[in-house]
Amino acid sequence: MAPMSRQIPGHGAMTDLPITPRHPTLQGRTAWIISDGKAGHEVQCLGVAQALGLVCEVKRVAPSALARLTSPWGPVSASERFGAANGAFAPPWPAIAFAAGRLTIPYIRALKRQAGLATFTVILLDPKTRSNSADLIWVPAHDRRRGANVVTTLTSPHGFTHARLEQLRAAVPPDIAALPAPRIAVLIGGPSGAYQFTDADAGRLSQALAQFARHGSSLMISPSRRTPPEFLAAIDAATSNATRILYRGDGENPYAGFLAHADAFVVTADSVNMAGEAAATGKPIYIFEPSGGASKFARFHQGLRDHGATRPLPDTVQEIEPWTYPPLDSAAAIADEITRRWRIRAELLPGLVLPPGH
Repeated sequence: MAPMSRQIPGHGAMTDLPITPRHPTLQGRTAWIISDGKAGHEVQCLGVAQALGLVCEVKRVAPSALARLTSPWGPVSASERFGAANGAFAPPWPAIAFAAGRLTIPYIRALKRQAGLATFTVILLDPKTRSNSADLIWVPAHDRRRGANVVTTLTSPHGFTHARLEQLRAAVPPDIAALPAPRIAVLIGGPSGAYQFTDADAGRLSQALAQFARHGSSLMISPSRRTPPEFLAAIDAATSNATRILYRGDGENPYAGFLAHADAFVVTADSVNMAGEAAATGKPIYIFEPSGGASKFARFHQGLRDHGATRPLPDTVQEIEPWTYPPLDSAAAIADEITRRWRIRAELLPGLVLPPGH
């Protein structure tokens, strides 16, 4: 029989905002986030940790060239003296440990071996190794991996929980407050292995945004590091007469405010993370498809459409179509599952589960 997975129903840059954790069970316990230095991986881990109310320490790894070559299957280099006193990875062991990214997998496996049941280990994203690499593995639902200790959500975890969005909405930044409603947040990614961002694509997106503006919408435009300069230049030129905020990478990033105060979104299809963060708001999301595509993106976007979160961005637009859907909070859903499994372990082996503060 094929292995089963636990599907969590309804699913799919952190700040110092005080957020009430979803569960008191693990609040205040220690956590390690084993990081390969990629901001996206850390954001996912921090989002779940925040939902649990954990006290986190981020441990960034820089394995040797040989260890990098053999990751994720090989061991931690002996020169790192994993578990030795006064080392980077030494007791007291954390209550929870997270890892994401190929280079982190040898470390979470070593921690699981040495700490045993004292540490509950979690891997976010498919480690490409055996399921016993951690106690729990999370993958997005469009990923093919399944197993007894694998959980899936429609969207990826992040820090934009319901509580954080409500806090952000309590105070509107002056530049956003000056924009007339409806406000459309335009979240732009860039070329990837699946998508090209061609001149024709820039023309199609620019035309749609200009039409929204002509029909009374204001625009809040946020490119990413991957956005080609010429692609952004085309959008800039087409919306120059619009009521807008165009973030060019200077000064404080307004992305969080855009998410909290948008009435609708336009998101490029290449970014699973930006689409997932927009889906945490419950507001309408138009998906713009650049040239290209891939089956995993098709599965992801079909899931969002089935949930009622998104619609394709048409070439000809006028006013925003109103629609609603249940907001997606994957960090909270993954936190639910960690808490459930933690409680089972605590009931079965109470002597091996450390008290709060560890």
